[in-house]
Amino acid sequence: MKKIRCLVLLISVFSLFLVSCVPAEKVCTADADCVPAACCHAVDAVNKENAPDCRGVLCTAVCEPETLDCGQGEAKCVSGRCEAVLQ
Repeated sequence: MKKIRCLVLLISVFSLFLVSCVPAEKVCTADADCVPAACCHAVDAVNKENAPDCRGVLCTAVCEPETLDCGQGEAKCVSGRCEAVLQ
């Protein structure tokens, strides 16, 4: 029983360490939690709670290289952190 409690404590501390290393605006548990970090030509991703307000923002139709434009990538949850994953 003592080994199990020790293991649970160790896992809890390790999990807390992992979460504490991720900025609050990037924390996620699933891909659906993540959105582009910018309204236009996004190169990063954040969680939905920190999504930019894009009302009234007009973007160019240019597919900028190395951005999430035109299906070049997706906002995904990678190891508990929202990231722009380019293809």
